[in-house]
Amino acid sequence: MRRNNILKLQQADYKLRIAQLKVQSDSIEFEQAKVNYDIGKYQLDRGEQLFKEGLNSLTVLEGRRLKFQEVQAKLISSENKLLSSKNELITARIDLDAIDNEFKDKLAKAQSDMFTAMSSQFDAEATVTKLENQYSNYEQRTRYRYVLAPQNGYIAKAIQVGIGETIKEGAEIVNIVPAEAELAVEMYVQPVDLPLIKVGNKVRFIFDGWPAIVFSGWPQISNGTFGGVVVAMDQFAGPNNQYRVLVTADPEEEPWPELLRIGSGADGIALLNDVPVWYEIWRQLNGFPADYYSQEEKDKGASTKK
Repeated sequence: MRRNNILKLQQADYKLRIAQLKVQSDSIEFEQAKVNYDIGKYQLDRGEQLFKEGLNSLTVLEGRRLKFQEVQAKLISSENKLLSSKNELITARIDLDAIDNEFKDKLAKAQSDMFTAMSSQFDAEATVTKLENQYSNYEQRTRYRYVLAPQNGYIAKAIQVGIGETIKEGAEIVNIVPAEAELAVEMYVQPVDLPLIKVGNKVRFIFDGWPAIVFSGWPQISNGTFGGVVVAMDQFAGPNNQYRVLVTADPEEEPWPELLRIGSGADGIALLNDVPVWYEIWRQLNGFPADYYSQEEKDKGASTKK
């Protein structure tokens, strides 16, 4: 196919060259005819002048007129031939341009097809890369089939729900409650009562779901209650402007019920210092115990003796 196109282009080039040479040849012939025309015109005019002067006969004059007509016809024929050659030259150039444009169109179409094929190739490569990434993601997901917890427990709430969800590193998945947990009760104390509570103080609890009958007298005849001891106290107030106190089971008392669960309600009963009425009135009015300074001096004296 390519060889045929090259031969076709060479043929049109040769045709153009032949037309150019023919135009040159006909141009020379036309110039020669013009010269002959001028000579014939001059001879005719000279013969008519001589005929008027009586130096030539009518026969000679008629011969020159006939010869001039032949020269004139030769000039016209040469001009027509030259114009025809120029027309053929123009046709050859048009044919050559048409072939050249045809080749350019075919070349542009071939390049367009090539770029289309390259674009399809790149799209296929992008699709393959995307599929490989998806395969890698699925492969990684299939490896992590188990969620390991540091201790035994029960799932209380699923934070991330759904199928095929992408979970970021460090994100919370579920809320796990330990199976064997050390229970503690949160108690909130007013700031004015905080100085009267210390770590190690005894507390009695009534848990929801367990009947309790409380009699006067602490703690020997408090039936149905459970003992606790203060183990920790917050150093700052919470959102409710109260201090949180954590109380665990008292090891010296009966253990808390085994069926007691995290989140159960509890009512705490804590005995503060046994003081006179005026002492409590003073504390409520002033916000601190009446013997605060004396206790501070006793503490300093004890530290000095050590």
